[in-house]
This record gives sequence, C-alpha cells and structure tokens, in this order.
Amino acid sequence: MTTREPAPFTAIVLAAGQGTRMKSDTPKVLHELCGRPMVDYVIDAALAAGADDVIVVVGYGREALTAHLAATYQDRVKTAVQEAQRGTGDAVRVALPKLAEHAREVLVLCGDTPLLDPNELVLLAASLGETGVVSLLTAEAADPTGYGRVLRDRTGHILAVREHRDANDEERRVREVNTGVYAVAAAFLRDAIGRLSPNNAQGELYLTDIIADAAFSGQTVGSLLAKSASALVGVNDRAQLAAAEDILYGRIADRFRREGITIRTSARIDASVVIEQDATIEHHVVLRGNTRIGKGARIDVGSVLTNVDVAENAVIKPYSIATDSTIGASAQIGPFSHLRPQSRIEEEAHIGNFVETKKTRVRRGAKANHLAYLGDGDIGEGANIGAGTIFCNYDGFKKHHTEIGREAFIGSDSQIIAPVRIGVGAYVATGTTVTKNVPDDALAISRVKQENKEGYASRLKARLKAAK
Repeated sequence: MTTREPAPFTAIVLAAGQGTRMKSDTPKVLHELCGRPMVDYVIDAALAAGADDVIVVVGYGREALTAHLAATYQDRVKTAVQEAQRGTGDAVRVALPKLAEHAREVLVLCGDTPLLDPNELVLLAASLGETGVVSLLTAEAADPTGYGRVLRDRTGHILAVREHRDANDEERRVREVNTGVYAVAAAFLRDAIGRLSPNNAQGELYLTDIIADAAFSGQTVGSLLAKSASALVGVNDRAQLAAAEDILYGRIADRFRREGITIRTSARIDASVVIEQDATIEHHVVLRGNTRIGKGARIDVGSVLTNVDVAENAVIKPYSIATDSTIGASAQIGPFSHLRPQSRIEEEAHIGNFVETKKTRVRRGAKANHLAYLGDGDIGEGANIGAGTIFCNYDGFKKHHTEIGREAFIGSDSQIIAPVRIGVGAYVATGTTVTKNVPDDALAISRVKQENKEGYASRLKARLKAAK
C-alpha cells in the first residue's frame, strides 16, 4: 500500500455514555486514573498523534463533562451532543456537523480507552494510504468474548466486523478483534453514516457497519495490528478502572526511571507530577496534582504530597503529608509531619516529628523538631521552636498572625497567643504563655510560683482512695 506523510486529522471521541456498570452519578469518562479523568488520556493521545481538531460527543452528564473540557482544553476541543444513546454510529452522526469542511481524515476513538498509544494512532492514520477509505486498529485476544470479530476472506481482505452478540459460532472462534479505533476518509464517513440501519440485536446504529459498507462497494479497507493488548483495555467498571490505572502508574514510573530517577515499585505518581534527575521516590509514596520534586530530593516511605514544590536535595522523611506548600533546598521534613496549605518551608529548615504547620513561613535554617502546631506564622531565620509549642491563632472568629524573630528561641510547652511578635534573638522560657510582644533580645517568662507541701502526697492519696 502506498502511504503518504502523516497529515493533520480530526479526532472524534465518543464519550456520551453513562457507564451504568460504574454504579456512579459521575459520567464514566470523568472517573479518574492517576489524577486525571480517563477522557483526558484519549484526547491527549489524539493531540500527540497530530490531531488539529478534536470533537467530543457528550450525552449523560454533559454539563460536568463540557465544563471540564472547557477548563482543561479551552478552544482545542469542541463538543457535540448525543441526546439519546443509540449506538456508536449515531454518536459519530451527531459529530459530523462540527467537522470542518476541509477535513480529509477522521480518527474515531472511544473515551473509555485511556491506554491508547499515540504512535499507533499515527501509524493507523497513515495506513489509509492514497486510496483507502477506512482502516481499523485490531488486536489478537486470547479470550475474544465480548469483542467484535474482524472477518476476512481467504486472501486476508477485511469483509466486516461482527459484534459478539450478532456473531455465529464460527465467527466467534475468530481471535482477531476490533479495538473500536478507526481512521476514516471524511468524505466516505459522511456518506457511510447516512446508510447505517439498526439491523442488529441492539437496534442501534453500529459504526462497525461502515467496514462492510466499504468492502461491499469495493473500497480499500486497511488495518493495523496493535503491538500490545493495552489497545483493548476499555473501562466499564471500577475493577477495570483500577487495572488500567495500575498500567498507567507503571508507565509513568518507567518514564521517570529512564530519565535518571529512582522510583520504587509501590510508589504512585500522578500523570501531572514533575520529577528531576537523581531524586528518589521510596515505597508507598503518593505524589499528586501539580507536585514537583527537585534534583536529588528524597521522598521517603509512605509520604503523601499534593501540589507541593520540593526543591533540590530536600528530604521528606517517612509518613509525612504536605498539601499546597513549598519546601526549600536541603530542608528536612518529618517523619510524621503535616504541612497544611500555604506552608512555606525554606532552605535548610527542619520540621520534625508530629509538627503541623498551616499558612506559615519557616525561614532558612529555622527548626521545629518535635510536637508543635504552627499556624498563621512567620518564623525567622535560625529560630528554634521547642517541643509542645502552640501558635494559638484562632479566637473562634478570626485567625491571627504570629511573628518569631531571627535566632529567637521558644522553649518547650510554650503557648503563643496571637497576634503577637517575638523579637530578634529573644528567649521564651519553657512553659511560658506569651500574650504580648517580646522585644528583641528579651527574656519572656510567665509561670505560676511552685509550692512544695512536705508530707502531703500520702495524705492526698489516702483521701482519694477513700473517696473512690
């Protein structure tokens, strides 16, 4: 077959179904894998393969799906509405009015096939050649049950695709199956869609019938055999969703490994995450959203980061959680730390065991190593926050700000009642409740005077025992 250089094409993505087996009010194609709705993977594959126009056919849950597409792809994606789900042929029919007049080739994809390989889509589009009108992506299935069978004559020419429920016993023994991915000449598609009829067990318009239409009229029907079974992976229920997600997680991890990053096998990394060379991602780490891990950083076992920027050589120790925060170069977090939104941990700062921060800036070299809550604060360079320190930032109505000066020392078990400022180099004695500003280089101390009553302990215990 003579082929030409790959040319831009239009992609039609079929995404109108509810997906009843998902048992969800959410449209099937909006269910997420690795942090993104499954339909995004299909659209991205089409765009990566060279689509200059993408039309998504929407139906069930169209408002939510249309809003997502507009927010994610702006004007790169159009939508067409299928009011009632009457088959794949009908879905393509409603998309045709959105097809540009100059469109030459159309790639038809299913919105629930998130494992498509853009390289195979390029090859499929090229397989139309100069004279072909339709070409389909096929696969060899060990168990073809449920799939449409690709029927060929003795010379190997494709005659038709027969859906499983419509196939006879001989046809069901065929192992070459249709993946639901087609490259079609736009002119032929417009004509062939108009000739479809619901003459099948479902009473629907099958897009697959355009294959028999082309073969019957003597047109060239091409095919491309998929290199792997992943082309067959369609998602119809939560079990299949999980299986597809595991494959995607593996692909993401392998891509990073080839870029010089250590990724342990049980790590789970979203598709949107960025990781730089020589970083290490340990077992059971979860990286979500717009997280970025800098060069040489180490994310240790069980940590969960969501929309976090981690600078180079930072260390996140085991079982730490961070959200919508930044972590500076060579900073140390954890183990068992919790950085809530708008935490800003700067270079070489330390946030340690069971320390929680929220909307707080911890400047270079400052340390809070044990058991503290630091909310709505600014902690100066080199300051030390002792174990058990609490920023009392909320009065029941408003949040208030605490400022800790450079090189200040906050003794253990101190309560800092915001709004308050503790000056540069100031010292807050252990057990102090700070209710007013502390000047630079001052000592703040507030303790109840200790009184020892000799011989009183035994009498107190006896009284308590009798009362019991």
